[in-house]
Amino acid sequence: MKKSAQRVVLLCACALASPWAHAVQDCEINGESVNPNNGNTTAGKTGIMRCKDRDSGQLMREQELQGGKFMGLVRAYQNGKLQREYSENERGNRHGRAREFAPSGQVLRDAVYDNGTEAGLARSFHDNGQLRRIVFYGPRAGGSIEQAYAEFNDRGQLQAMRCADKPLLAAPADDARWCGFSGGASKVELFSSKGVLNGSSSYLAGKRIRHETLGEGGKPDYLDEVSGSTRIERHFNNAGVKRREIQWKLDGETPRNSLKEREQEFADSGTLTRDRKWSEGKLVSDQSYYLNGQPRSKTEFGGEGDSAWLQATDYFDNGAVARTGRYSNSSRYRQLPLGTHQRFNEAGKLVAESSYDDRGRITREKTWDDEGKLLSDDAVFEDGSRKAYSK
Repeated sequence: MKKSAQRVVLLCACALASPWAHAVQDCEINGESVNPNNGNTTAGKTGIMRCKDRDSGQLMREQELQGGKFMGLVRAYQNGKLQREYSENERGNRHGRAREFAPSGQVLRDAVYDNGTEAGLARSFHDNGQLRRIVFYGPRAGGSIEQAYAEFNDRGQLQAMRCADKPLLAAPADDARWCGFSGGASKVELFSSKGVLNGSSSYLAGKRIRHETLGEGGKPDYLDEVSGSTRIERHFNNAGVKRREIQWKLDGETPRNSLKEREQEFADSGTLTRDRKWSEGKLVSDQSYYLNGQPRSKTEFGGEGDSAWLQATDYFDNGAVARTGRYSNSSRYRQLPLGTHQRFNEAGKLVAESSYDDRGRITREKTWDDEGKLLSDDAVFEDGSRKAYSK
């Protein structure tokens, strides 16, 4: 029983592995019966091998042999309709033109292969015959890469695109104009699958300099603009209000080499709530704001390595300083207080002051009342004990 079960599994696996093995086929070349799985029956033969389903008599495949070797044209059929057509070279790799078809006969894909790798222009189509996608494949080590493409909905409207450093596509993809290779910067409208305008892009000499996507009701959802060596991203809420803006310094041809310079966050009302700045890839300041526009906190960063520090300041919502102090920032896991830290009341009067040594240990504490009268002045020791400070 176990051996029978294993044999059934093996047979099923073979049937799944081969596109030709899902039915019993009868094959012939030039009227002579052959078995493609038996090299003795095809040895030395040249011509087109045709295989039909034994039960229905429908043509299932046609495959060219040259001197007994499968090489040249291959056609696959489903329910008697041509499904795929391509050619293979002596290595068994696709080489030359390859097409796929719908049951109606409509071409769904039309491409060219070079020894198993897609090369040059390839097109795919919607069932109604409209172009779905056109792409140009250029060579790269070990294969090919998409250098340019354009995608369309079934109405023929452009949905997405990528430009190369020169026009590579063919009609109706006018990438010479769309990619800004003639007449200055372009503006290209982009549509959804339902034909709704949902964005636009601008290109100059193949480089995208502006891209906008639209949300519900045509409100802006995302905006990406490039000007000189600066790139700015903007994100919006459903009402079209800007919620986030990021500024990048472009360095080289790829986004991977870009350095963030500034990032701002906004409330739904449009009020700025956070503002961070970088210099040469390093964070130098981080500010937050109350919704009334007053500063909430500010952190400044400086120094290098073991000498790295940050200066932190918190504010009341009337703009007055609440507390301020410096910390060691040499460790990502622990920040040690340094020097003098101060706290103030809302009227701006100093109410507390703490002093720390270079190891982050508190050495002295002072407190005042709201009128500025000194309440305490203590020396603080390593064991936590205190003593009234004396000169």
